[in-house]
Amino acid sequence: MNRKALEKIKNDTIKLDPDLFEKKVKTHEKEIRVVLQNCDIIDPENINHYIVNNGYFGIHNAVTSMSQEDVIKEVIDSGLRGRGGGGFPTGKKWNFAYKNENETKYIICNADEGDPGAFMDRSILEKDPHSVLEGMMIAGYAIGAQTGFIYVRAEYPLAAQRLQIAIDAAREINILGENIFDSGFNFDIEIRLGAGAFVCGEETALIASIEGYRGMARNKPPYPASNGLYGKPTIINNVETLANIAQIILKGSKWFRSFGTEASPGTKVFALAGKIKNAGLIEVPMGITLGEIINDIGHGVSNKRKFKAVLTGGPSGGCLTEAHLNEKVDFDNLVALGSMMGSGGMIVLDDHDCMVDIAKFFLDFSVDESCGKCTPCREGTIQLYKILEKITNGTGTKEDLDKLYTLSKAIKRTSLCGLGLTAPNPVLSTLEYFYDEYLAHVVDKKCPSSTCKELINEYIITDDCIGCTICAKRCPVDCISGERKELHIIDQEACIKCGECFASCNFDAIITL
Repeated sequence: MNRKALEKIKNDTIKLDPDLFEKKVKTHEKEIRVVLQNCDIIDPENINHYIVNNGYFGIHNAVTSMSQEDVIKEVIDSGLRGRGGGGFPTGKKWNFAYKNENETKYIICNADEGDPGAFMDRSILEKDPHSVLEGMMIAGYAIGAQTGFIYVRAEYPLAAQRLQIAIDAAREINILGENIFDSGFNFDIEIRLGAGAFVCGEETALIASIEGYRGMARNKPPYPASNGLYGKPTIINNVETLANIAQIILKGSKWFRSFGTEASPGTKVFALAGKIKNAGLIEVPMGITLGEIINDIGHGVSNKRKFKAVLTGGPSGGCLTEAHLNEKVDFDNLVALGSMMGSGGMIVLDDHDCMVDIAKFFLDFSVDESCGKCTPCREGTIQLYKILEKITNGTGTKEDLDKLYTLSKAIKRTSLCGLGLTAPNPVLSTLEYFYDEYLAHVVDKKCPSSTCKELINEYIITDDCIGCTICAKRCPVDCISGERKELHIIDQEACIKCGECFASCNFDAIITL
């Protein structure tokens, strides 16, 4: 395979389908598609479609006209930071491994996406797998690696299938394998399926899993860039990070820096979910405000409710409020506000969501996903959950709020890996921004959002009811009666206090006592 052969595939494919790239995916004017540029346009199982859009020209340029140092410098100059959540400079990480004199090195793509409400990496793998393969190849060339592994969770069968199809197709036309583009560079990729452990998103736990051990984090240093897979220098980048690489090599670092901010260049893919009218994947330039994402692109909160908070960063992130809607979305600013970018999950909450219950929900996830190796995470998160459980069932005290804060801080300081270090974030951010709601639970023994069952005596339908029948249709035990356009009544003996009627009423006609 050489450049002429690539050009021929590109031109022949265009002749067969001249309208291939005439179609455009409808996006909001504030979106910029870099990572998602091919998604929903090309056939992900047809390598020729990827080549038409200059696919594999990046790796060609790298191995035929750039030194390893040139490639790393271009990535460093681009300012690309890891899109998996940590935000560490990608080129700087590559440079550590490049300078290591060990002859055996590895590249790993971290596709172990496990945050609730997150599906960014999955979409890229399913719709544009070749962009990830090309990014891995360029990374392999830059640091001197000959083998790459894609660690993808088994719950993503279509992603794994399309990755294998892409790998086989690239091997078939000699883009992947030995002597790539007659440059003397050898590189091949294998897939490893993960069993769905959230902690394996942490790089040392991921390495342990690939090696056949239980996925558990280890102390750092040494870092994987010097002592990783099988004790060899290893670079681990997530899917979205790698999907940026080929375009940076093709278009240059200045192009990449033409959007985003000085400290956080480029774009970020977010999974916008929750109580939002226009849910789904978006790709926006770094530095956009939360308000622009939620109100302009997301079209605001659904069901005529009032915006209450947005959780960024999944179970590792924090809740931000209406007061933060003008804040810029970038790595450093979100951390300063008590949240984080994470891999890109963004869950919108409305005024029917209880913030104490939300903190408990995400902490429950962290408790289940802890590998158990370190005491602060293994035991501390369980104790945090038990305190939150006391608060939501009406037996909490003001002293419990102090315990929540103190214990959260201790867990953050002393945990071994990122799971424990960030698990208390939802608790700390809700304590900071919704302290009155916590007080209502422990002092007044009331849940302002009418979510916590033990703090609700009964639901009552007021004269504001217009008889739309929505609540009756949503009731799982059929305890709401009434004719259409007439006042409805709740059978209190049959009511299980699930809150479905309260959440579904668009007229504030249901109250709690």
